[in-house]
Amino acid sequence: MAEAESLQAHSAEELESLRLKYLSKKGLVSQLMADFRNVPAEQKREVGMLINKAKDALTERFNALKAELSTTEDDHSGLDLTRTPYPVRLGTRHPLSIVKQEIVDIFSRMGFTLADGPEVEDDWHVFGSMNFADDHPARDMQDTFFIESHPDVLLRTHTSSVQSRVMEKNQPPIRVICPGRVYRNEAISARAHCFFHQVEGLYIDRDVSFTDLKQVLLTFAREMFGADTQIRLRPSYFPFTEPSAEMDISCNICGGEGCAFCKHTGWVEILGCGMVDPNVLESNGIDPNIYKGYAFGMGIERITNLKYQVKDLRLFSENDVRFLDEFMAAN
Repeated sequence: MAEAESLQAHSAEELESLRLKYLSKKGLVSQLMADFRNVPAEQKREVGMLINKAKDALTERFNALKAELSTTEDDHSGLDLTRTPYPVRLGTRHPLSIVKQEIVDIFSRMGFTLADGPEVEDDWHVFGSMNFADDHPARDMQDTFFIESHPDVLLRTHTSSVQSRVMEKNQPPIRVICPGRVYRNEAISARAHCFFHQVEGLYIDRDVSFTDLKQVLLTFAREMFGADTQIRLRPSYFPFTEPSAEMDISCNICGGEGCAFCKHTGWVEILGCGMVDPNVLESNGIDPNIYKGYAFGMGIERITNLKYQVKDLRLFSENDVRFLDEFMAAN
């Protein structure tokens, strides 16, 4: 009896262990009942009464412990039941997520599908398949994070690696948009970070021209920044496109009149683009004599800066609630 009263259980698991030990079909009480037939006849009455008392005491203690645990689980002492449910503080999407989704939505309406790939990549998909020379500066340690134990493995420096993976697995027509995080070995400042986000697009088919590229980018710019937005294409160089161009938009702060934001030029650069180099098509298993294509890429932070006039890139990764709350209305 004393043993029954001393039993303790602080969880449902401990309570179940006690039941199995004492009250189950293979428990101690059942074993006593099984051994009862071996008790001499003159002692059966006394022993039987003791077994029944032990069983009753154990059952009573088990039920008491069960009730205590049930009361503890239903205890709401840690809650303020007088607090009203409203107003409930709502979270917000990150500004980069808001802008990324807007970019994806715009290109989705133009027929682009979403593609994704790994952030830890191999040298071939990041550089080799994109027509980078073996001695290209982008391969150097000051630009790229290489995995020390695997020199051919690195953190992708652009989402062009996703385009490469799409091309090697699919034949044209290909029309994809590739958003994602990328990494570069740069000092962190208001204008640069060691990681940031890109969106790249790729379209490959027969008879694709630079005119098609220009119209798509003009449509994007006006959807993103307003119907009066103008674009300007300037010759540039990228290893994976030829010809290549940088695209500017008319400053959405001054309307192209000139201000401090656009350095009084009336134009702001937002992306790079061009016709896919035939070497890139051939490296990824697509016949450049039959197919042509265009590609473009932009930084999501850059677009967010232009859309919301965020001056410091570090604000995007510091998780300052005061900064994030400014985008409540944009969700």
